[in-house]
Amino acid sequence: MGNVFTRKGRPSRVTEQDRAILQLKQQRDKLRQYQKKVTLQLEKERLLAKQLLKDGKKERALLLLKKKRYQDQLLEKTETQISNIERMVQDLEFAQIEITVLEGLKVGNDCLKKMHEVLSIEEVERIMEETHEAIEYQKQIDEILVGSLTQEDEEAVLAELEAITQDEDVSLPEVPTEPLPAVPSAEKEKKPAEIKQDGEMLAA
Repeated sequence: MGNVFTRKGRPSRVTEQDRAILQLKQQRDKLRQYQKKVTLQLEKERLLAKQLLKDGKKERALLLLKKKRYQDQLLEKTETQISNIERMVQDLEFAQIEITVLEGLKVGNDCLKKMHEVLSIEEVERIMEETHEAIEYQKQIDEILVGSLTQEDEEAVLAELEAITQDEDVSLPEVPTEPLPAVPSAEKEKKPAEIKQDGEMLAA
């Protein structure tokens, strides 16, 4: 029951164009069913007319073929009606697409109007002028920095830029592979008394 009331409370999203398209498609499907039924019936009547001719019943066969001819004409009219319905369905669906596009354009225009209200022409000109002044100020700073650097500094900057561009690491001195010189055994075996004596001499 709750679902029923919920559905009744919500506004229907089905438009008149949707209903018209649905009705046209239903009519088209009915015509196709009729067309299929008549086609099967005509095939049976053609076989029956052929059998009547074999049986020597020429008059009945001729009458049956006349009926078949009339139904053939009905099939042609049915095919024309189906084509007209399909064309009308396509026109309605394309009209719905056009309406959707126009609604999107309307929303876009409203957004642009609001943006124009926030940013007036004077505001845009002020921002552009400030941007231009900031660029000119930065150019002046660049010129001062460039003028204060020597040729050697310029070469060092270019070398560093090249290293960064090539993503090279800063070169570090190589780790020595040769073993360190050994400490003489006499130094290792120095007596504590000698170390104490050396300390007293330094204190004196």
